[in-house]
Amino acid sequence: MTISISRGNNRFLVEKNLFVHLGYLGHGTSDGVRLCGAFVLVGRFLMASLLSSFLSSEVVAQEEIELWAGQEIPFAKENGLKEFELVCWGGNMCADDITVPTLSFYPAKENPSGKAVLVIPGGGYNVVAFSYEGHDTAKALAERGVSAGVLKYRLPDNRHSTNPQMTPLTDARRALEIMRDRAAELGIRDGHVGVLGYSAGAHLATLTGLWRSDDSNQNPNFSVLVYGVTRLTKSNQDWLEKSVYHRPLTENEIAKNTLLDLVNEETPPAFLVHAMDDNVCHYTESTYYAERLTEHGVEIEMHLFPTGGHGFGLGLAEDGTDQWMDLVTHWVRRLN
Repeated sequence: MTISISRGNNRFLVEKNLFVHLGYLGHGTSDGVRLCGAFVLVGRFLMASLLSSFLSSEVVAQEEIELWAGQEIPFAKENGLKEFELVCWGGNMCADDITVPTLSFYPAKENPSGKAVLVIPGGGYNVVAFSYEGHDTAKALAERGVSAGVLKYRLPDNRHSTNPQMTPLTDARRALEIMRDRAAELGIRDGHVGVLGYSAGAHLATLTGLWRSDDSNQNPNFSVLVYGVTRLTKSNQDWLEKSVYHRPLTENEIAKNTLLDLVNEETPPAFLVHAMDDNVCHYTESTYYAERLTEHGVEIEMHLFPTGGHGFGLGLAEDGTDQWMDLVTHWVRRLN
């Protein structure tokens, strides 16, 4: 078990005064945070310029495919929704009302490692933050020799799904299956496909490792969890009931979502990243998971930054959070 703590300045002290907060933004409590599903829209006086900036610098993957092309989409029901994009946390682009999930490929460029990562953006299960927590991350991995695929998944929305709580996980499993099916083409070695998730996307990444599929091709070999969610506090249960299940959890579902109790020797190795001043998903979401993995002899590396807040993506040099991408690619390369 490896833990590092870096020093730096908090980059969100000023920004928080510029944003309009929507959804379930948490505040610090004795058991962590109120809710780990924050979604933030940029203030209207910044929206026009930020939107223009992002549209003019759109990142394009080498290839984008529909997850369920030629197949019936699981849990889909008739709806009139049309996918759209909007500006969210920090002025980054997000997607909503996704009914046709996709996977965008970024093959490793130089010195390929033979390993691959499925990138799962966050967004509180309210949106999918596909730019900085998706395409930007995949590009950074590919540039460091790790192939990546960006998952734009369907949200747990009962307007388009008959089983909203299983819809994101079903998309993630299908994406892992596709990446393994194309392993030879993409230069991916057998047994070296992992998941990388941010915030709610890290929660989903954790589920792929703990709610194991009967099809091994749908399970990750390792996980990277960035300001993730692993605990079933009262506040996190409220978030799941409001944003994922749209109803109270049953006793069986409470047990199934008590993720720390599901960790065992078969749980994938994990790389954890968190800022200790995160007031949306408390850093103990990572430390408790690290302790549980260690108890079961599962490999784990964790990096805690004193400042950085929530949603720092690839990070900033001024607070040191920009170190984690180099650290994680070295860790991925070292994995057996």
